Amino acid sequence: MSIAPVLRLLLDRRSLTIDQMRDAFRTMLAGELSPGEIGAFLALLATRVPSADELVGSAQVMRDNVDRLASKVDPEHIVDTCGTGGAPKTFNVSSLAAIVAAAAGARVAKHGNRSRTGRGSGEVLDALGVRLEAPLEVQAACLDEVGITFCFAQRHHPAMRSVAPVRQALPFPTIFNLLGPLTNPAGAKRQVLGVYDPRFVEPVAQALHALGTSKAVVVHSDDGLDELSISAGSEVALVTPQGVERLRIVPEELGLERAPRETVVAEDLAHAVRLAQGILAGDERGPPRDAVLMSAGAALFVDDRVPSIAEGVRVAGETIDSGAARAKLDAWAKISQR
Repeated sequence: MSIAPVLRLLLDRRSLTIDQMRDAFRTMLAGELSPGEIGAFLALLATRVPSADELVGSAQVMRDNVDRLASKVDPEHIVDTCGTGGAPKTFNVSSLAAIVAAAAGARVAKHGNRSRTGRGSGEVLDALGVRLEAPLEVQAACLDEVGITFCFAQRHHPAMRSVAPVRQALPFPTIFNLLGPLTNPAGAKRQVLGVYDPRFVEPVAQALHALGTSKAVVVHSDDGLDELSISAGSEVALVTPQGVERLRIVPEELGLERAPRETVVAEDLAHAVRLAQGILAGDERGPPRDAVLMSAGAALFVDDRVPSIAEGVRVAGETIDSGAARAKLDAWAKISQR
C-alpha cells in the first residue's frame, strides 16, 4: 500500500482505524517503505497520544511477526514486567521484581532489551549471569524448568530490522516504546506495564483490554517513572476482562516509607549490579529494596497470587529474606548457559 494517504490523515491530526494501522504496519514491517516514509510516519504518530485502536492495530501486526517462545506454560499464567522505557532511569527495578515474583511462584517471561543508558534489563541481567543470546529453546527451558526467562527483544522481532535504523536515529521515543510491552514473545496475559508519560496510561490499558489481557496494571509515577515509585504517588489503570479501573497508589499505603528518587538511581551499570546483588542477598534494606518490593508485589497481584499489592509487598519481602530470590537467579543463570 502507499503510505501517503495515512500520512495525510496524520497531518490533519486525525486518528487511524484499527484496519488502517494494521495496513500501515504490515507495509512498514515488510520493508516496503523508505527511511523517509518510516521517519515521517513515526514522527507524526509521536506528536500526539495514540488511540487505543491505533495501539491495538499495530500490536496485532507486531504479534503476527514475533518469533514466539514455545513454552509448555499456558500464557494465561505468564507474567511480564516490561515497561516502555523513555523515562528517567533508576537501577532496573523491573528485572529484580521479575526475579522476586518468580521466586514467589509466578511464571515470568521478562521482555526487554539493552538501553541507551547502558543499564537496561539486558545489561543488568547479563552482568548477573543470565545469557542474553540464549537460543529460543533455551529460553523456553528456563521458563519451563525454573519459572523465569528473558525474551531479548532483538532475538524475537526480526521484522524490526527495516525499522530499527530509523527508530534509533530519531531523538525521541516512538510508538514502538509502547508496542514492546504489548508484544511479549511468550504471549504473557498478565503484566505490570510502566509507561513514560501519564497520558499513555488510559489508551495502553484500553488496548490491553481489547487485546484480551487477563489482568494487568499500567502505571506512571508522579515523579516521571515508568514504574511504581517509592518517591511519589503513581497513577494506575487496573485491566481485567471486565474493563479498566483507575486507581492511585502511594508507598505509605503499601507499608513503605517514601524516599527521595535519587536514593534509587544507579550511577552506572556497576552500581546497578551492586544494588541488585545486595537486594537479592538480603543485605540492602533501604529504598532500592522497597522499590523492588512494590513492583514485585504488583506482579504477584496481577498473577492472582495475592489479593492486593500491599499483600504482594509483604510476600515479596519474605521471599527475598528466605533466600529464594537469590537461589532463583542462580538456577536461572545456570540453565540459560546451556
